[in-house]
Amino acid sequence: MDVVRCENVWKIFNYGTPSEVKALQGVNMKIEKGDFVSIMGPSGSGKSTLLNCIGSLDKPTKGRIFIDGKDISKLDENGLADFRRNKIGFVFQFFNLIPGLTALQNVELPMIFKGIPQEERRKRAEDLMKKVELEKRMDSKPSQLSGGESQRVAIARALANDPVVIFADEPTGNLDSKSGKNVIEILKKLNKDNKTIVIITHDQSISNQANKIIKMCDGKVC
Repeated sequence: MDVVRCENVWKIFNYGTPSEVKALQGVNMKIEKGDFVSIMGPSGSGKSTLLNCIGSLDKPTKGRIFIDGKDISKLDENGLADFRRNKIGFVFQFFNLIPGLTALQNVELPMIFKGIPQEERRKRAEDLMKKVELEKRMDSKPSQLSGGESQRVAIARALANDPVVIFADEPTGNLDSKSGKNVIEILKKLNKDNKTIVIITHDQSISNQANKIIKMCDGKVC
């Protein structure tokens, strides 16, 4: 069963003008449930634009994108926001943790937006902190965490609403090699638990950890 499917996806900025930029040009691809996928490509290849589209952060100019069987290219902004909250987890290069909240509260945050009761979300957040091996850091603020610890909190937060797919955008790009290796190992463990993982990277050593590599060049799968 495919979790992500792109059908002739185009993303054109300044569409119809002399200065238009064809960031994506007819992308077709499938990502199956339980895959660990790396999307690789140099700067300007279209990989970040593809992530924004399949992650429901942006809409394609043309073509269709299906996530968990839903055609998200037909959704309006409110529909995309609801879909992201319920179906997708994100891990970003710079963590994006809320400084004034503890690590545990950061993990709880997506569940608050979903309306999950306090006791239930606290229990789930604690379980997720244990899953990323940070049960002793639950009460720490982001400023008290190392980069690797912050990224592991971000992974726990991405799991909060049990998404069908996790998109990780250069998740080790701001980490030292040891911390980066730990983050990849956690993502691999999640994948062994049948969680679908998609990593955007330009690092071949990280890409080699995936069971499927999608290479981008000039806005196309190459």
